[in-house]
Amino acid sequence: MIADYEDIAEYIIKNYRNKVVEVGVGSLPHVALLLRDKMDVVVTDVNEQKYTGVRFCRDDIFLPDMGIYRNASLIYSIRPPIDIQEAIARAAKEAGADLLIRPFGNEKADLRRFYKEYNLVNYKKARFYLYKS
Repeated sequence: MIADYEDIAEYIIKNYRNKVVEVGVGSLPHVALLLRDKMDVVVTDVNEQKYTGVRFCRDDIFLPDMGIYRNASLIYSIRPPIDIQEAIARAAKEAGADLLIRPFGNEKADLRRFYKEYNLVNYKKARFYLYKS
């Protein structure tokens, strides 16, 4: 578990209303579990995951099924490896969604070719990068 998951969820709830998609949920569904009663949340991963009350779609972000991401206002990922961040940004940009990356430490890819506007957001205990569509 990550210590700032409640603050990330609160930020998303305060700033987004429609569908949000988490890429690479793995064993860290904590943000999605807090969002599930507030908005349409979908989680994706290459491996099957089951979390009560959260819609799961198996997806490989390197060959994404864009139907999963269509109409999302935000695509987010918690501690994604640096080698998949560009693929996440490509899918988010194609979907016309904002992108939130909560990196593991300082692992942050240069995503400026997809998003011109981005900020390091410090929200309570949470620290993440927000790319605006």
